[in-house]
Amino acid sequence: MNNLWMVIGLALLPGLGNLAGGMVAEFFRTTPRLLNFALHAASGIVIGVVAIELMPEALKNLAGWWIAASFAAGGVAYIGTETLIEKMKPAQNGGGSTGMWIIYAAVAVDLSGDGLMIGSGTAVGASLAVVLAAGQVLADFPEGYSVVANLKENGVSRRRRIAVSFSFPLYCLGTALLAWFLLRSAPDAAKYVALSFVAGLLSIAAVEDMLEEAHEAASDNRSSGLAFVGGFVLFTLVSSGLETVMGTDGGSTGQGDPETLQSEKN
Repeated sequence: MNNLWMVIGLALLPGLGNLAGGMVAEFFRTTPRLLNFALHAASGIVIGVVAIELMPEALKNLAGWWIAASFAAGGVAYIGTETLIEKMKPAQNGGGSTGMWIIYAAVAVDLSGDGLMIGSGTAVGASLAVVLAAGQVLADFPEGYSVVANLKENGVSRRRRIAVSFSFPLYCLGTALLAWFLLRSAPDAAKYVALSFVAGLLSIAAVEDMLEEAHEAASDNRSSGLAFVGGFVLFTLVSSGLETVMGTDGGSTGQGDPETLQSEKN
């Protein structure tokens, strides 16, 4: 039961980070340049999550071909979902309304991926889940900022913008609970396959979507590259700090090593 409440609490964090970013865009002035920096930083954070937490866990516990297959499956799944979202454009003639729902669907898919990652991470180990959730909060804040900024530009009403922002945490929560229930009693290999799948999904999201949106907001400059590096560095420091505080390397399966547990009892 304690793990269930942990999943719920951690899964709400990325959605709340997204909501907080949206509220900043809602009540403060936004600029294309600031949006460019925010999205570069978010992309750096996501790449940090993949490189520092997800892939090392997979490499320690899976054969290379399993990692390759599951990573590819995650990337293909994201591209396929994005393709379906893109096909919505010619099917409707709603102007700003159509654009709003396309943006909404894209962010809902991204937050669902966050939930899948947190649920899978919790099934592997509590410390890993905490680090992953912290990283996604950092990345989702600028994403939420960009969503509301785009909706404002499309002329969507404030009431609808706020309603959209408040609905986002539900996607992350739902997929996190689903992943945790499916994986909590599954073999360890299945848990690490799920993490590799999410790594592929997040990599495409960061490289294709976040950076593309950043380029559309404003042309890149040297500061844009520094924002990307800063995002990666920020997640690295947060990850190291949390692991130090929790006294674990983040790679526990959550079940505890029998020899370690026995020595602690003695």
